[in-house]
Amino acid sequence: MSFRVVRSSKFRHVYGQALKREQCYDNVRVSKSSWDSTFCAVNPKFLAIIVESAGGGAFIVLPHNKVGRIPADHPLVGGHKGPVLDIAWCPHNDNVIASGSEDCVVKVWQIPDGGLSRTLTEPVVDLVYHQRRVGLVLWHPTAQNVLLTAGSDNQIAIWNVGTGEVLISLDCHPDLIYSACWNWTGSKLLTTCRDKKIRIIDPRKGEVESEAIAHEGSKASRAIFLKHGLVFTTGFSRMSERQYSLRTPDELNEPIVTVEIDTSNGVMFPLYDPDTNLIYLCGKGDSVIRYFEVTPEPPFVHYINTFQTPDPQRGIGMMPKRGCDVATCEIAKFYRLNNSGLCQVVSMTVPRKSELFQEDLYPDTLSDEASLTADEWLAGEDAEPCTMSLKERALVVQGGYVSGRATQLTVTKRNALATPRDRERDRERDKDERSPTPAARDSQAPTPAAATPPPAFSAMVVSAGPHAAPRHRPRARQGRALAHARRARQPGAHARRRHAAARLQRHGGECRPSRSAPSPTASATRTSARPRPPRATARRPRPPPPRRRPPSAPWW
Repeated sequence: MSFRVVRSSKFRHVYGQALKREQCYDNVRVSKSSWDSTFCAVNPKFLAIIVESAGGGAFIVLPHNKVGRIPADHPLVGGHKGPVLDIAWCPHNDNVIASGSEDCVVKVWQIPDGGLSRTLTEPVVDLVYHQRRVGLVLWHPTAQNVLLTAGSDNQIAIWNVGTGEVLISLDCHPDLIYSACWNWTGSKLLTTCRDKKIRIIDPRKGEVESEAIAHEGSKASRAIFLKHGLVFTTGFSRMSERQYSLRTPDELNEPIVTVEIDTSNGVMFPLYDPDTNLIYLCGKGDSVIRYFEVTPEPPFVHYINTFQTPDPQRGIGMMPKRGCDVATCEIAKFYRLNNSGLCQVVSMTVPRKSELFQEDLYPDTLSDEASLTADEWLAGEDAEPCTMSLKERALVVQGGYVSGRATQLTVTKRNALATPRDRERDRERDKDERSPTPAARDSQAPTPAAATPPPAFSAMVVSAGPHAAPRHRPRARQGRALAHARRARQPGAHARRRHAAARLQRHGGECRPSRSAPSPTASATRTSARPRPPRATARRPRPPPPRRRPPSAPWW
């Protein structure tokens, strides 16, 4: 007698439920770009969607309480000169979002609490490096203000947004980069490329540790790191059948499992929940969301269920776990973008009878605090992401966790030509300016105004003698007087005055003295000498005035 054993799992009965149309976002002009992107980014404060915009690229930012029909003149974030291709919220600051566009520029924006009241066109910082369009932006999971960007120029740039400079540039891809993903600690980077290969890269060394052909199909593929180090990929087979695979980083060439799903044409986006080890597959143009559970037992990737809707999806965004409602046992929340302009909210729930906090469903999840600074990560340090308990820090009121007050993003530009020693000196100076010593505070105290001029100026006026200009004279006259006084003090001035007087006596006053500083001897000689006769010069006669036409004469 044979019987089938049902696998034991607490997520075996997870089901999806779409909210009512009044609780969703309607009249959203979703972007019609053909770029393979999710077009949507979500965090516990805001929902951002890439939209159609005339005269450049833009995206809309909506608070979660602004549901219903969105006005056509709602403020946008529109500072790009080309269509926006990808957006990503900062995991350590819920008010900061980065956007990449076809204008080859990455912009970082600061969104005020409560949303936008007018169109935002001034970013916090512009990140200019790529020569072609930027189609991928990705924040670092543990380091503060570290952003990864990838463009169609086959380049990867890792930025320090706090200074606006490129920390690392990677040139190890021969073709277009489809996707990128950090591992759990942010020490490794996983990428997929148009050459059908997946690569594991050490970004700080710039070395490719391993690479392999993931899927034989020519269409776009995606790859993500799981929490325990495994690699999950989606792509197409040689017969254009969609498939997924699970691999180990040591043997990328030999997948643990490869499963074919269907023959649709849409690219599948894997969305991963590290707390529950659930993977949600959402295809572009599909009307379903499939979800799987990854376990150590064969077949390692277990199919759970499928959520199906009548409308195909153009894009999708996933809410972080700290934004889920723990009172209803909600483990995931998705925002589906339909072609009709509706952003549908789908809630994934585990059925439980108890209304108490379910600790087995909500282990410590990722928090909004950074474990490292950008300089520490660049120096080679690694750290686990900071976690938080939803039981202790969550507010169970209409939507779950409420984020803290907004933190202003400040950007301090650095000199690109500065040496490490100059940067260390600047860092010490900034530290001294932030915390002045008591002696510095005493030196910064205002001093009473003195009745006499400063010593340096007094000495200059006294030594200048009778030719020094008083302080009420204009600056030009004062400068000329000081120049004459300085010339009079030069060595040889007495000899020049003596020679000038001798010349006057020899020539009877016909020869004028040299142009040195005036002396009493020369003045007395000039006054007693015979006056010089005036020079006879012939004055040029003035031309006669032009003859004027009589007023009665005709013009011809």
